[in-house]
Amino acid sequence: RIYSTPEELERAIREAAGKGFAARVAAGFCWPWSEPRVDGTLVDDVVVGDYKRPWDAKPGNWKLAPGIPSAALWATDPNGIDQIGCVYNIQGFELDYMGVIWGRDLVYRFKENGWVGNKQESADSVVKRSGEKFVELVKNTYRVLLSRGMKGCFVHFMDPETEQFFRSRIE
Repeated sequence: RIYSTPEELERAIREAAGKGFAARVAAGFCWPWSEPRVDGTLVDDVVVGDYKRPWDAKPGNWKLAPGIPSAALWATDPNGIDQIGCVYNIQGFELDYMGVIWGRDLVYRFKENGWVGNKQESADSVVKRSGEKFVELVKNTYRVLLSRGMKGCFVHFMDPETEQFFRSRIE
């Protein structure tokens, strides 16, 4: 399903989780991934208009505030639903429902009849340095994110033309 806002997408994920399904929201790596604050709370790095959420905790020996799961537990701890997963922590997990916020780092352009990578929209320093492989690597990121939901996948596209492309393929 495609949702017009990240709030609607999160609502659907929370509804699925409320029914006992494993469900989380993840996003393309289009925002910085901050270190936890001194008090162990997470920074609201993922911002889409008025929608603001923190990434899941970075792997490492961080002293996280109570109720914030470590990176290894993000997908299974009930409190993980309050953070946005990134490709680096979601690999290897299969959930019942996956919500994906598709950023502007990879967009479809009908004029070019293909995918266009926007390095300036990416916060993934490794992928940004990949030269000509940028589009291929970001495609793989979204392939991983979209394939984590075994029963269903919900998506919010930040780019209207990319959403239009997907709608043209699923309707």
